[in-house]
Order: sequence, then structure tokens, then C-alpha cells
Amino acid sequence: MPEIIEQPKETPFGNCTTLQRNKNPQTSCGLYSHIRGTNVSYGNVSSLAPSVKSFIEESVALCQPDEVHICDGSEMENKMLLRKMLDEGTIFPLPKYENCWLARTNPADVARVESRTLICTEQREETIPTPKEGVQGTLGNWISPSDFDRAIQERFPGCMKGRTMYVVPFSMGPLASSFSKIGIEITDSPYVVASMRIMARVGTSVLELIRKQEEFVRALHSVGTPSSGVVENPSWPCDPERTIILHKPSENLIVSYGSGYGGNSLLGKKCFALRIGSTIAKREGWLAEHMLILGITKPNGEKKYITAAFPSACGKTNLAMLNPSLPGYKVECVGDDIAWMKFDNEGVLRAINPENGFFGVAPGTSEETNPIAMATIFKNTIFTNVAYTSDGGVYWEGMESSLAPGVQITDWLGRPWTKESGKPAAHPNSRFCTPAGQCPIIDSHWEDPQGVPISAILFGGRRPAGVPLIYESRSWTHGVFVGAAMRSESTAAAEHKGKIIMHDPFAMRPFFGYNFGHYVQHWLSIENQGKVPKIFHVNWFRKSSNGKLLWPGYGENSRVLEWVLRRCSGERCYTDTAIGRIPAKGDLNLDGMQQVDYEELFSLPKQFWLEEVSQIRNYFGTQIGSDLPLEIYNELDELQERILKS
Repeated sequence: MPEIIEQPKETPFGNCTTLQRNKNPQTSCGLYSHIRGTNVSYGNVSSLAPSVKSFIEESVALCQPDEVHICDGSEMENKMLLRKMLDEGTIFPLPKYENCWLARTNPADVARVESRTLICTEQREETIPTPKEGVQGTLGNWISPSDFDRAIQERFPGCMKGRTMYVVPFSMGPLASSFSKIGIEITDSPYVVASMRIMARVGTSVLELIRKQEEFVRALHSVGTPSSGVVENPSWPCDPERTIILHKPSENLIVSYGSGYGGNSLLGKKCFALRIGSTIAKREGWLAEHMLILGITKPNGEKKYITAAFPSACGKTNLAMLNPSLPGYKVECVGDDIAWMKFDNEGVLRAINPENGFFGVAPGTSEETNPIAMATIFKNTIFTNVAYTSDGGVYWEGMESSLAPGVQITDWLGRPWTKESGKPAAHPNSRFCTPAGQCPIIDSHWEDPQGVPISAILFGGRRPAGVPLIYESRSWTHGVFVGAAMRSESTAAAEHKGKIIMHDPFAMRPFFGYNFGHYVQHWLSIENQGKVPKIFHVNWFRKSSNGKLLWPGYGENSRVLEWVLRRCSGERCYTDTAIGRIPAKGDLNLDGMQQVDYEELFSLPKQFWLEEVSQIRNYFGTQIGSDLPLEIYNELDELQERILKS
């Protein structure tokens, strides 16, 4: 066991949320006063910046691990961690592929837990709008500073006993980029370390950068130990009854307990890149968004970049890796999930993908739907909660055509599976975690420190009725309204069950780091900083009256992008409608497609849209109220007036 020097009770995290720096004279000599000799099992302690040492010291005093491992991001270290997980039963190899692994989680730990994801500010209204009296707020969850401290003290003391504490230095974005931000994640999960190595830039170069700037986002994570002391699934320890994910934007601090999976534990992703990132972006005057970034090149060689915001599991990865059906067009991927955007000195909005990998939803990904993803993921990848095949591979819903005859399937719970069971083989939120750099269509500028210039922003979601394939906003303010009014069917990426139409503004509903009304005001203010892109809304999922999809999607979506490019170039290839500009009949290139019911695909049922306005107005009024800028209410009023006149 490490030698732990007792800290005053007010020091570690609780009661002293600033993580006081060495207030106890006994700790003034640094990390060695806590852990001596072989208890630092890996890594160079003496090279750490004082701020990093202090963070580790306080975490050790609080969590009481057996040893500390300071990660260097090397291949040797990664192999060691994979071996450890293999020995513990956390993962097992997939011999069909190159360096691929399958993890099965505790069935109680399979998705983000939005209801227990909280933001801590001094005042509630800094975090979330004040909903109408008697209405349950849905735009984030607030926790007071005192309850923040209490939540930590009820869970973290001694939670890493018997385990190794890993110190993971990581960069969101290329190290050389002015866009990028640095973090340290402390965790007791080797699965998290191995996944973070894929999803972020991890290593000693990050520690060297911290020594120069002494600034980083602090992220403490533990899979937890149930209060009973009994870990039901030793290969996947967690404490689902007490899971909590905490953020303190004023201190760039993230604290996560009880879950080992996804956005709950890979703290560089949703927690840092979106929740904390959005608060940093507001302070510094840029945007941190739940958006893919793609580059599209026309046959004449002209290239533009587009971002798109869809809720999780609504096709971001498929669009980011689009295989265009239009001859001569080429799409290249910059990122599939998150975009950080800011203006350069010439007033051009530029974006980077702060991530280093893809953490994609597996079910529905196939050779038919996303051949580029399938060419990306079967090397150096960690799969989680997918099914296993008897020939040493993986399987999920959508991969039926790739199964060899006679192959037997074991489902994500480790049970024999056949289609006749009526149950899914893979969990609906099962994932692949794979390096972005091995994508065959990765854009040559995906790690450009300057970012790529953005010409258009797409919003969208799953709307089976009423919403056309695409429409263009009438102005920047109208486009911000379109983002604020987004609605979509719920998905398996969170706890929600059943296909209900949910409000998901900007596809950011679970990820806002501060009051949504203030977020919208920040978006409106961006127009004053430079040349803003055009804003569009897309819907690949509209269905006919008999329940069939009206648009084939996938590679055919390049036809929609072609129209977007034409609009960005100033072509007058549209007709005005009550909701915005849509392609005039004949302006959308449908050459070579099977018959498409253009009239139904772009129809705007008056009663549907009046009901849509009513739903949006109710949502704005009950959830956001006076926090929502007046300009957005004015856009809603004008939309209603145009619909009534149509």
C-alpha cells in the first residue's frame, strides 16, 4: 500500500473545491511524501509540473490507490495495459482482425447517464434556464457547490483501494494548434486509459507542454466501489447505483464516479470537449459544438468544408465518411462528432476536430451503409458490447450480409444467439473505438493547426413526418433559431426508451456547460466577429404515409451537399417557403436515382407546421422563458405568420 500522509479534512476535493495546493506543511516536498519507491509503478515523477503533482497528491489522498502509473502514451505501455485487461477478463482478443479487442461491460453500465450528469455553479441560473413553475427542466442539471462537495465525499474516499491510479495527460486537438486545450485525467480503469489513447493525444509531450503553461483541465474518474463493498462483475467494476458525473466550469474541473463506459468515463469527450469546452468557448469567444466536419470536393477541384450537428446515433459518422453517389465528387473526413470553431485574423470561421479517434455506434454500420467506416475499424480497435463470432470476429445488427456460412454468434451478454431469439445480438449503444488517422478518407488537413474554413453548418435529426429533406435558413439569426428549435426521435445513446420526438437544440441538449439561453445569445453574437457560414436543416429520415423512407440516404446524401455547395457559391437555385429556402423542383440533382417522390419529400403540411410552432413555443416558454433572447421569439412569431399566410 502507498504511504498516505493524512490531509486536513477540508483539503481533498470536498470543502476545498479549488483543490488547495499543499496547504499541509508535511506535503511541501511534493509527491514523494505520499508515495515512495516502487509505489510509483510507471512514469517519471520528477518531470511533472508542480500543478500536476498537486493534482495527483490530492487525488491519492482522497482515493487511496495501491500505486500510481503516470502514462506516457507509448506502444509498450499500451501492450502492458491490454495484457492486464486480458488477464482480468475485461477484454478478449479478436484474432480475425489486427490488434482488435472486445470488452463486455456490466449490463447496468451501457450508456451516458444524463440524469446524473451535473454542472456546478454558484447560482442555478448560471447552469440552466429557470423552467415554468411546475415544469420539469430538461436543459441540464445543476448542483450547488455544497452538494458538489458532499457528492464527492460520499463516493471517493478510498474508492481506489487495491487498484492502480493512472495519470493520463492528454490534448484535445493537435499539440501545435492554438485551438487545442490540455487535460489530465486520473482514473482507475485501464480500459479508460487504452480508449483515451485512441480518442485523444496522450503522452509525455503533453506533460512537457503543461510545464510551460501550467494550465490544464483536471478530470478525476473512478469506476467506483459499491457501498456494500461487493463488486458483482470483477471484470467490469462499477457502481451504477451511485454513478455521478460532475463539472465545475469555473475551475475547469470534471469529477466522474461509478461508470466505466463512454461519455461517462472518457472525460476528454463529452465532458471536456463539449460541457467544459463550451464554457471556455463562451469566455474566449468561439464555439465548441456536437458537430462532424467534412471536406467535399467538386469535379472541378473546388473544395469546401461543412460542419453538421445531429443527435447521437443520427448519422454523423455516416455523413462524415460519405461515399458520394454523384460522379466526380469526393468527401474527406475531418471529424465525426465534435468541432471547435473560431474566427481567424481574416474573419474566416475555422474548425478543428479536437478528438484523435472515432467512438462510433456499431449497430447499423455496415458495408451497405458505411463502407468507409468498415474499412477503418478492423485494426487497432476496441469494440464494446458488440456480439462475438465463432471465427474470431464481431457482429452487430446490420452485418448480416458479411456473415460466413455456419458462423455461430455469442451476444453482448455472452450468451448463444440466433436471429430467432427476437433480441439484438449487440447492445443498441455498442461502440467501436478506433484511431481517426487510419480512416482511408481522412482529410489531409484534419490535424492542421489552423483548422479548416467552414462554408456551411447543417442541423438535423430523425423526423419521420413533416420536415423536408433540406431547407436553408433565411439569415444567421433565423439559422440560430433553427438550431434552437431542433427536434428528433430519441436514440439509444442515453437512457431514453422508445421512439419519441424530443427537443434537442443544436444537438447539444445533454452537453451544454451553461444556461442554454445564454448559449443562444453567444451564437447570435458570433455574427459580429466575422463572415458566418450559411445554415441549413436536413432530414434524411422522412417517411411516406405507408411508413417507408422517402429518401435512400447514405451516398445519395451527396446530392443534398451538392445543393448546399451551390447555395454557398451564390447560385439562385431555390424557392422561398414559410420555413426557409428549399431546392426548386429540378434544382436537386436526381439524375440516375430511382424514382423519388419530390412533392411528398418537400411538402410542408400546414397543420403539421402549426403544431410544430405550438410545440416549439411551449418548449421555449416552459423550459427557457426570459433567458431566451428576444430575437429567437421574434423568429418564431415570424415563422407562424408565414405559415398562416401560406
